[in-house]
Amino acid sequence: MPLPFPFSAIVGQEEMKLALLIAAVEPAIGGVMVFGDRGTGKSTAVRALAALLPPMEAVIGCPYHCAPDDPSEACQTSLAKLGDAKKKTHKVPVPVVDLPLGATEDRVVGALDLEKALAQGIKAFEPGLLARANRGFLYVDEVNLLEDHLVDLLIDVAASGENVVEREGLSIRHPARFVLIGSGNPEEGELRPQLLDRFGLSVEVSTPTDLALRISVVRRRDAFERDRAAFIAEWQKEDDKVRRRIVAARKRLDTVTVPDAVLERAASLCLSLGTDGLRGELTLMRAARALAALDGDATVGDRHLRRIAAPSLRHRLRRNPLDDAGSTVRVERAVAQLFGA
Repeated sequence: MPLPFPFSAIVGQEEMKLALLIAAVEPAIGGVMVFGDRGTGKSTAVRALAALLPPMEAVIGCPYHCAPDDPSEACQTSLAKLGDAKKKTHKVPVPVVDLPLGATEDRVVGALDLEKALAQGIKAFEPGLLARANRGFLYVDEVNLLEDHLVDLLIDVAASGENVVEREGLSIRHPARFVLIGSGNPEEGELRPQLLDRFGLSVEVSTPTDLALRISVVRRRDAFERDRAAFIAEWQKEDDKVRRRIVAARKRLDTVTVPDAVLERAASLCLSLGTDGLRGELTLMRAARALAALDGDATVGDRHLRRIAAPSLRHRLRRNPLDDAGSTVRVERAVAQLFGA
């Protein structure tokens, strides 16, 4: 498997990198949707972040790499193995699974293992992409072009954290909790509102227009392609710093407090923008708390809300025929009115 580009070496795209770090600290946010031009580092950033994360503890022999310390989310295989006093576990890399646009439903959810059925005459389950992505990242490039039946499937699994397969005489349930990362170009088609609403954060990336920035991107990418090992070694210290920051933020997250005044500000912002439902407030609160944990702060404040308001809310706005401004501008305008310029 080729070595991924170092996360800390990615030039620019600060909003995307921050959103991915927040999702790594607080998976309950619901994932990240990245809109923008092709060739702007979307897939590079996802794979770089996964390589940056510390390996996770998993039950040996479990096809879903269940966590040994969380029986409530373990599959039957793991529960049986954890009954053993030895609790055989091992460290595995955080999975990053690509969901191709042409994937069949059987490939995604899993199906009958035909080899075992024909050779041994037994019914066995062959896990799909959702099983491989458990406790990791499921990446869907050009998610706005995904077929409708797969969109419906992703919505159900993302909501429940569990994949249910009922077919060919099989009845299987297994954990499928992953950080959903989607990317797409809005010019190639819109994303269904039901799926877009499931993404916690939505970020926008664009081709850099600054000359120095473009030169820096090209130089680093060329250096990486010429000698990957040397380039990764050069950025190892910076990546280690980001890794320690993520680990520290995860440990600190449960102790970060969210004052009532901050919740009131978040609700007022969502009310002024007319967002549907309460996912906006929940995402805004969770993202601000994760950001505070990343920054080493014990309490969420207005500055955290301001930084994360646009990614949390821009994809939840209704279209206003009387307002030609884009969603990002509308969020920034509401933030300025509520918090002051």
